[in-house]
Amino acid sequence: MHTAEKQTYSFQTEVKQLLQLMIHSLYSDKEIFLRELISNSSDALDKLRFKALQDDLFKGKDQDLKIKVSFDEDKGTITVSDNGIGMSEEEVIENLGTIAKSGTRSFVEKLTGDQSKDSELIGQFGVGFYSSFMVADEVTVITRRADQSADSAVIWSSKGDGEYTIESTEKSTQGTDIILHLKKEENELLSDWRLRQIIIKYSDHIAFPVELPSETEEKDPVNKASALWLRNKSEITDEDYKEFYKLVSHDFQEPLAWSHNRVEGNVEYTSLLYIPKQAPFDLYQLQMKNRGVKLYVKRVFIMDDAEQFIPHYLRFVRGVIDAKELPLNVSREILQNNKIVSTIKSGVTKKVLSLLQSMADNEPQDYLQAWKEFGPAIKEGIVEDVGNREAIARLLRFATSFKNEPGQTESFDDYVSRMKPDQEAIYYVTAETFQGAKSSPHLEIFRKKGIEVLLLSDRIDEWLTGHLTEYQDKKLVSVAKGELGKIDEEEPKLEAQAEDLKDLLSAFKLALGDKVQEVRATHRLTDSPACLVADENAMGLQMQRMFQAAGQPFPVSKPILEINPDHPLILRLKDKASDPVIADWALLLLDQATLAEGGQLEDPAGFVKRMNSFL
Repeated sequence: MHTAEKQTYSFQTEVKQLLQLMIHSLYSDKEIFLRELISNSSDALDKLRFKALQDDLFKGKDQDLKIKVSFDEDKGTITVSDNGIGMSEEEVIENLGTIAKSGTRSFVEKLTGDQSKDSELIGQFGVGFYSSFMVADEVTVITRRADQSADSAVIWSSKGDGEYTIESTEKSTQGTDIILHLKKEENELLSDWRLRQIIIKYSDHIAFPVELPSETEEKDPVNKASALWLRNKSEITDEDYKEFYKLVSHDFQEPLAWSHNRVEGNVEYTSLLYIPKQAPFDLYQLQMKNRGVKLYVKRVFIMDDAEQFIPHYLRFVRGVIDAKELPLNVSREILQNNKIVSTIKSGVTKKVLSLLQSMADNEPQDYLQAWKEFGPAIKEGIVEDVGNREAIARLLRFATSFKNEPGQTESFDDYVSRMKPDQEAIYYVTAETFQGAKSSPHLEIFRKKGIEVLLLSDRIDEWLTGHLTEYQDKKLVSVAKGELGKIDEEEPKLEAQAEDLKDLLSAFKLALGDKVQEVRATHRLTDSPACLVADENAMGLQMQRMFQAAGQPFPVSKPILEINPDHPLILRLKDKASDPVIADWALLLLDQATLAEGGQLEDPAGFVKRMNSFL
């Protein structure tokens, strides 16, 4: 079919809706139109290069392939030209008048009719050729198939009003010219500097040269036409990697480490991933920006924060993923339910964890710097990523009762290597601060016996120990929950002591009522008269306080008050169980134990009054 005279056609219904959205778009990042057009041109060049290998009609036509971007201030136009495969009249109608296999239909189906909400969707979807109408009130396409004659060229034109026209013309060169007649408010785009800025930002790694002809630079391409991550690692210096990191991360510091990998097989992709030296200020904020790597598809920039490819707990990782199998107009919605994305995410996650482990093994100081910045985020992986829990557990670092400094430097492996021969568990204590954990009365018997205890003071540690219950067949046991049991063969026998203190313990429980679940004798204390513990299967006291502070409901579990039967104060009170003042002693001991746990008193004034009275 060839049209001698201008013919008018109507757009497909879905395209009409999309055009209206483009024309009335509130989307602020309108400059992506140039990315889309250059990407289309790059595809046309790729197709021609491929055809030339298969079809004699195209041989010799794949020479000096390039893309040109030009502008005319007087006419108010921007033109994107390529000498690629071009389109026939039938292909023009198919590609520009109807929904292509680009996923545009899925995008249109999500439209709500609310202009503001629909405009937000643009940033989540590659809008392809139709993005031209965000900046132009008329678009003209002049194209000629590379295997057809000069007089077979076609002019396609539309003002985005639901119709387009097609007529025949002559074109001396193969390929496609797209001419955008800009809206008046978009005239700031008519600038050599502005267009260069956009090309470098979005299309620097297009494999073909993108030229922006000017009086001084007629032939020099604007883009590098070479993606660093697609080059062989042997060709890339450490300095190249560091400079590229600064480019993709906008970080003035050098990275701690990086991993560059190409994966081939059913799903092909390349990743270049970096561990920064410093955490962004909003790393632990719900509305964190730039939460992911840059996504490219076949060297074409798609989005900055492709968080779908990186699990949330690794959100500090920066870099690039170039996915060969994804469409250029992929949306965030499609990414969330895409098997290719899931495969890439799994591979990337393992690669990052492997990189971190390599740092821990070979560059321990660099790893401790990373842990200082990102440790709490990595701990989130114990809860979020069950499949990689073992690998994540190896990366965890803690302060311990054997260390006097607050730094988290010891791994589970370090701890296990120092366990006593008959020690069956990994012991830990949680507190709101390092000093609180270090000073916890629950450590007293462990210090006496020379048993190391992990000191956990990050807010997430209660969650972590709730999901990580063992490491290398060693159970994780809280020193502040449940019956302590024997920690060596010389544990004192409590039965006789508890029987001797029976009346005092009963008097304490009567005085405290429902403030505590139980009052009992313990051997976990050597210096303090009393402490609070949680029931074996109950939520820890720190976790309860976190829920309470956040105003969240939680299963209430009353603490157990444990009494040190060897403490002088308890021994002096033993024979005063029937004395009325014993109630004040019980309350005082409970308040002291609460304060030692970092808790808040229900009646601070009462505590002070009782303390002053006894003093």
